[in-house]
Amino acid sequence: MDRRTFNRRMLVGGGVAAATGVTSMSLGAVQAAPAQAAVADPPKTAPAGGAVRHLTMYAEKLPDGSLGYGLEKGKASVPGPLIEINEGDTLHIEFHNLTDADASLHVHGVDYDIASDGTRMNRSHVEPGGTRTYTWRTHAPGRRKDGTWQAGSAGYWHYHDHVVGTDHGTGGIRKGLYGPLVVRRKGDILPDRTITIVFNDMNINNKPADASPNFEATVGDRVEVVMITHGEYYHTFHIHGHRWADNRTGLLTGPDDPSRVVDTKICGPADSFGFQIIAGEHVGAGAWMYHCHVQSHSDQGMAGLLLVAKPDGTVPGYDPPHHAAGAAGEHAH
Repeated sequence: MDRRTFNRRMLVGGGVAAATGVTSMSLGAVQAAPAQAAVADPPKTAPAGGAVRHLTMYAEKLPDGSLGYGLEKGKASVPGPLIEINEGDTLHIEFHNLTDADASLHVHGVDYDIASDGTRMNRSHVEPGGTRTYTWRTHAPGRRKDGTWQAGSAGYWHYHDHVVGTDHGTGGIRKGLYGPLVVRRKGDILPDRTITIVFNDMNINNKPADASPNFEATVGDRVEVVMITHGEYYHTFHIHGHRWADNRTGLLTGPDDPSRVVDTKICGPADSFGFQIIAGEHVGAGAWMYHCHVQSHSDQGMAGLLLVAKPDGTVPGYDPPHHAAGAAGEHAH
């Protein structure tokens, strides 16, 4: 698929199970291949931005009383849909509020006019049954007129409501009105699949402790994690058996890249970051735990699994009856 095509394969609801049929290669096959074969098949990368894109988004009440964003009526999810754009793109979102209260769409990390702020303070919210177009813009890094350097928009960001419950959207965020936004820079490596993990108060993706979301991959898949924190608490995100570079992309640019390599990162309310891992690299298949490493938080259920399967689909050491939660917040490319 042409990555510049902006369709629903690039915008998948956060609560939808992983798509099937993703082609992947086992680590054993990668290690056995000659060096020139690996170079001949490099990972896909993001194209240059500059496109003007359009999508429609809905805010709805879900059957369990939570609130969610969706790209179609009746298909809202928690987290909301993954939105991917490239530096230089402009995105127009036609937002429909199908809830019974004022709602909005407020975004972090990108550019917007005051009319797209998504707050009641400047009347950029949407009344029940109403519609509003929010416009998000992005830019590449470069020099300002005064010669100083400005950062680009690329990064792992997020969007959320800013009016439900209070003028800060506390009620909307608690009930699930949030989602991931990834802005890529030309040349950024593209993943095979993206998963979204949100620590919201003491829940993960608003799931109760006995139903924390699990995520699925096959050994050798390039898995991208978008990690977001909301609520009242600071957490410490940790994933077993895997590590990443603590920089914009989570990847090292070469042997001299000074970025610190980590497997644990402290995250507070409204923090967001992301990284890529090769599933099972150096460690193999298995039920790899991710969790908050604040001990009392993990003891209260802030933990889930990254289920890394062998090429035959089996996950060593995994006993499904004891882990009832299915894959959630996942998007396969």
